[in-house]
Amino acid sequence: MAYEVDKSDAEWRAQLSDEEYAVLRKAGTEPAFVGEYTDTETTGVYRCKACQATLFESDTKFHSGCGWPSFYQPVSDTVEYLDDTSHGMKRTEVRCANCGSHLGHVFPDGYGTPTGDRYCINSIALTLEPKD
Repeated sequence: MAYEVDKSDAEWRAQLSDEEYAVLRKAGTEPAFVGEYTDTETTGVYRCKACQATLFESDTKFHSGCGWPSFYQPVSDTVEYLDDTSHGMKRTEVRCANCGSHLGHVFPDGYGTPTGDRYCINSIALTLEPKD
């Protein structure tokens, strides 16, 4: 797929830390309960760490107890979905639609949310822009 932000592997490696690169470009996962935004309640906009595309609004964030920031819906068409059958599971991977970076996964177990979905997103894949 062609993305608006299209960089070489070398360019991504130069831009991102080793940990960010492992998650965003190699579909890794940060450890549970250690991410910067897991329990954040700051009002604002969450952007892709790699390209700064707007992904989630803070008013869609909720505490799911899963160990990663959880949201019940993205901003418009800012994410794309891929089937993920790695690790012996069938999941839906969530990527930034602007640059193709791995963000996390979406699950249909967001009980009590307006959509019923839980976007389980790696903190390291996000940048929070606080609302003034």
